[in-house]
Amino acid sequence: MKKSILMLVAGLASVALVGCGQKSSEAEIAVVTDVGQLRDGGFNQGTYEGAKEYAEANKKSFTYYAPANGANASDADRIEARQLAIKNKAKIIVAPGFLQAAARRTVAKENPEVKFVFVDGWTLTDSTDANGNDNGKALNNVTAISYKEQESGYRAGYAVVKAGYTKLGGTFGGAGSNPACNRYAYGFAQGANDAAKARNKNVERKVSYRYGSSFNASSELKTQRTGWYTSGTEIIFSCGGSMVQSVVAASQEVGGDTKKIVGVDVDQHALSENVITSAQKGLAVSVKLALGEYYGNEWDSKLGGKTQNLGAAEDATGLPTNDDAWRFKTFTKAEYNTLFDSIKKGTVTPRSDVAGDCNVESFWSQDIFSNISITLDK
Repeated sequence: MKKSILMLVAGLASVALVGCGQKSSEAEIAVVTDVGQLRDGGFNQGTYEGAKEYAEANKKSFTYYAPANGANASDADRIEARQLAIKNKAKIIVAPGFLQAAARRTVAKENPEVKFVFVDGWTLTDSTDANGNDNGKALNNVTAISYKEQESGYRAGYAVVKAGYTKLGGTFGGAGSNPACNRYAYGFAQGANDAAKARNKNVERKVSYRYGSSFNASSELKTQRTGWYTSGTEIIFSCGGSMVQSVVAASQEVGGDTKKIVGVDVDQHALSENVITSAQKGLAVSVKLALGEYYGNEWDSKLGGKTQNLGAAEDATGLPTNDDAWRFKTFTKAEYNTLFDSIKKGTVTPRSDVAGDCNVESFWSQDIFSNISITLDK
């Protein structure tokens, strides 16, 4: 039997286990989480917090749904979560993650009166080709928000190398096929390479997509990252939801406070003293913006059937600069601000032409990586 769908009703301070056929509280704004955990310190949490903050500030009812079966959720589970949200009077459903695309498309086609916000997504259409790629007419009740993750990745890679780190690691979710994770990874490598070039240094970097398909923490992931740290890796970019928990555990086990981490999506410095910075994107801000435009009767003019691709120009990518989160000792905020402005103005433009599958050695052996030696750990 399927596990029940867990539903937390924010603002009503009640928690219920909801299964098929059971009655539950109604809410007009709903979030459907992706794989991982709600409070993953990453894209699920950022999406949830944006929707929750908007609902509370504007006195709208709000809830979230986690599809049944957790990391093993199927499209049927994701469809069921959306159907339950609609049964409970949802007018707009916000959901992050590329794995939810098929379920979102199915339910959106069946419920044209309901609006859907596809976070970390792309424009969905009413049909797909043999490979599952959208090739039909855009669904006007779906809007997508995507980000220029390569910009934040670039800044993080540049910063850690300018700060003196030369033995880098990167662990990424999505098994090599997640576009957002791949843009982060690609940008990080470019930034590290350019900083190494500026310092007239050569740096090393390990890249792995192992144990990341579910975006969850695991003992296997912790063991692999412990091995990296033990063999000399100084800092690991953890890009994939709850996977960061395994990297934090590995860093603390091996090096106490000497082995460092780059967080992702949101400011993750509170997870550990070892998180030296985070490659952020404006999840909460962009969700609040989309909800505001929906309730401001701007869906048709600004959102329906469209994708917003947000980056430095919209202040939607960057590193945290508040004092608690800024843990660089030699790379200064002034240097960072100069770097940020160069990307915002287009003087520096990190490439985003990632492969469909980045879990291949040929992608990481490109000529653009002149000062960084990249090893793919498969």
